Amino acid sequence: MKILLIRFSSIGDIVLTFPVVKAIRKSFPEAKIHFASKKSFETLLLGADGIDQFHFLSDSFSSFKKEVKKEKFDYIIDLHNNLRTRRLTFGISAEIARFDKLNIRKWLYTNWKLKVMPQVHIVDRYLETLKVLGIHSIDQTRNVFTVPLSNSVNIEERFPNIKGPFVAIAIGAQFKTKRVPKEKWIEILQEINGNILVIGGEMDREIGDWLVEHCPTKVMVNTCGELTILESASVVSQAKSLLTNDTGMMHIAACFDTQIISIWGNTTPEFGMSPYRPEGKNMDQLFQVEGLSCRPCSKIGFQECPKNHFHCMTKQDAKVIASSVIMD
Repeated sequence: MKILLIRFSSIGDIVLTFPVVKAIRKSFPEAKIHFASKKSFETLLLGADGIDQFHFLSDSFSSFKKEVKKEKFDYIIDLHNNLRTRRLTFGISAEIARFDKLNIRKWLYTNWKLKVMPQVHIVDRYLETLKVLGIHSIDQTRNVFTVPLSNSVNIEERFPNIKGPFVAIAIGAQFKTKRVPKEKWIEILQEINGNILVIGGEMDREIGDWLVEHCPTKVMVNTCGELTILESASVVSQAKSLLTNDTGMMHIAACFDTQIISIWGNTTPEFGMSPYRPEGKNMDQLFQVEGLSCRPCSKIGFQECPKNHFHCMTKQDAKVIASSVIMD
């Protein structure tokens, strides 16, 4: 049996497809499992277990489709379900199951604030697509993200200023309305006693430097732009706690024993994208400003607050957030 899974983006969504791979592999140990995604996520997918072959979309969609079509898949599990994935699978003689994105419900929730989203994690909704394979019962255990040994970070060697337990903070997010403002980060970090590692991409480097500059009494290192996604995952796996926006690193952290303190802006957990902890994790904390009539304003985010006040982040209680951090 040959099976293709499709998910083009983004970091968190892709990591949350790994339980689907695990479920297929457990039910069909001999199956050939392929995964199609964007070339930009090639490194991230090295963290997945159980995938036999990858197909990456880079420049030419026609070449990409030819590559996929020649594999003659028996089943295609479309976990993205957009126009591009439908173009990709058009004309391919395989049995296809597509993820239900619930776009109408999301529209009603964001535009009319109607509580119509099912109280089901997106992983469980992904797993629903496996009924086409006759998989109806799922062993729901923690998601697995494997950091290759070559990408493992020795904290003491790489960051000699960091001695002993540390907190990681993930400051990045694609959209500004999902990011904790730098001034709010300062309020939070001033209340934390312990070593701090800032993680993020190259675009977060300037803000990371600003945080270090404005916390002169803290032992803090800015790693933004210095680490690959796998190296950042290694750092998070060794942290006592991760403070994070609603973003991809939050979902990677849920694969480890790290405490997750997630801070939510314009999005809400009702979209089904909270940290996936089917085994339970009582020490995790989720913070959001309750009672805002404008929230959620989008299922993904904006570059500026549509109301120009950004209360979903500026009204977060920094002391309460910091007090939830576990350091021992």
